[in-house]
Order: sequence, then C-alpha cells, then structure tokens
Amino acid sequence: MPLSATDTIPQEPGALRRLARMLWADKFALAAALFVLLVVVLAVVGPMWLEGAATRQNLRGRNLPPFSLAQGWLGVLGADALGRPLLARIIVATRNTITIAAGAVLFSAVIGTMLGLVAGYMGRAAGQVILRLADVIMSFPSLLLAVIVLYILGPSVANLIVVLAITRIPVYLRTTRAEVMEVRERMFVQAARVMGASRWRIIFRHILPVVLPTLLTVATLDFAFVMLAESALSFLGIGIQPPEITWGLMVAQGRQYLQTAWWLSVWPGLAIILTTLSLNLLSGWLRIALDPTQRWRLEMKGRRNG
Repeated sequence: MPLSATDTIPQEPGALRRLARMLWADKFALAAALFVLLVVVLAVVGPMWLEGAATRQNLRGRNLPPFSLAQGWLGVLGADALGRPLLARIIVATRNTITIAAGAVLFSAVIGTMLGLVAGYMGRAAGQVILRLADVIMSFPSLLLAVIVLYILGPSVANLIVVLAITRIPVYLRTTRAEVMEVRERMFVQAARVMGASRWRIIFRHILPVVLPTLLTVATLDFAFVMLAESALSFLGIGIQPPEITWGLMVAQGRQYLQTAWWLSVWPGLAIILTTLSLNLLSGWLRIALDPTQRWRLEMKGRRNG
C-alpha cells in the first residue's frame, strides 16, 4: 500500500545522537565525560583568566588553610608556601598537564599506528624490522629512559612530550599490528585486493577505519597513564620547572609541608586522581560503545531510560 504525504517513515538516529543516548545510559561514563570536558575548558581559558592570581605572592597568607575567606573565593582550597591561592594554581596548571599528555598521546598514536599498519600488512621482512625497533624501546623502562633523556636535554614541555611519546609508541604499534593481521584476512579486504586496489588504499580506506575504534579506546586509557608519568617526573624534579607549573610539580612542592599543610599536595593530587579515573571510565565506555557486538546493551538501556 503506498504511503500518503502525511505518513512518516521511521529513521535510525544519527551517529552523534546514538552516542549521546549510549552515554546517557551509562551515568558513570556521563559524569566522567562532563568532568573531562570541564578539565579541557579550564585548560583553554584558565590561564587567561587566573594567571595573575596564580603567580601573585602574599606572604601574609602563607599556607593558608582551606575554606578561608582571607583571599576571597580563590582561597577556598587554601594557599601555598608563598601565599598563592591553590585553586588558581590548579586551574592554571591544567593547561601544561593536559598539553603534555595530549601531545604525547597524539604523536605516539600517529607514529605507532603508521608503523603498525606497515608491519601488519606490508610483509614479514618490514614487520620484523619494525618489531625489533619496538623491542629496543620497550627494553628500557619508560621512566628510566625519560630520566636519562631529560637529564641530557633539560626539562621543558616540548622535551617531555617527545620523551613520553617515544616510550608509548610500542603500545600503538603492537596493538595496530595485531588488529591489522586479523583484519587483512577478512573477505572485504580480499575483495578490494582482487578488484585491484593498491596497498595504501586498502590500508587507509578499508583497514584503518576498522582498527580505529580500538586505537581510540587505547588512547583514552593511555592519556591517563601519560598524565601519571608526567606527574611522576615532575615529582622527581626532572619534569616542568618553576615558574611553570603542573599538577605533579604542585604535589612535589607540597611534600615538605605534609605534616603542617597537607592541602598543598592533596588538592592537586586529587585533580590527578579524578582525571585519570574519569579517563578510565570513558575508556571502558568507549570499548563497549564502539564495538558492534556489545553496543546493543547500551542502546537498549538508553531506550529504556529515554
């Protein structure tokens, strides 16, 4: 029976709407996404807004305890050993912390993915050479390698990004290679090869879109790891140096006051914990949401909640 002009044909929701519905279905992942969004916004606008307050010293307010009104609303988390409000410093430090983590993850993901695609598809000889390169990098403990390189080159944002990116390349390389070696045997890849598609077209047009969801999940989880690594290097004194600040450096600067002013280390440490926890929750949600065999659980739950 033909449809009249007033009849409507039900349509599937768009990709973004489906993701939003699945995110709404998982309240923990939703809270994590909102927190990560807040951190990103603070990283963008925080230094422009509060950089002056974060560097202004007030020796009369040294180690001011939390919830004090002596410095206005900026003193809600207390002040450090030079009287600078901790809330302002944590917000300003967000930019360096997120920049280092995002830069390291981006560079390591791009380089590792490219090498993994070549190693997984281009043949045994190229794959073995690239895998030996990954083995060389993995033979050094990542923090030890970072300590040596930063001691030679000197601590800076750029050097930290390069060092942390190099140590994380094998993660993406091996993950991509394993995925490619499984995907390249599927029928659609075989069909593209029979139709005369070039190797690079098959890699980037047919294989990479299938591998990408797994890599996004790994990158989300790796973001949290890189943040912790940067915090550890700053805590050891070979990361970002004053007057620049990161959350890890703030924890390191407050450790000598733990007995008398615990808030100097606790609040930036709490920021690290909440951010890494949120990223871990998002990574778990992405693993399900991007998997066609499992996302139906979130979709069904979203329909019930909707």
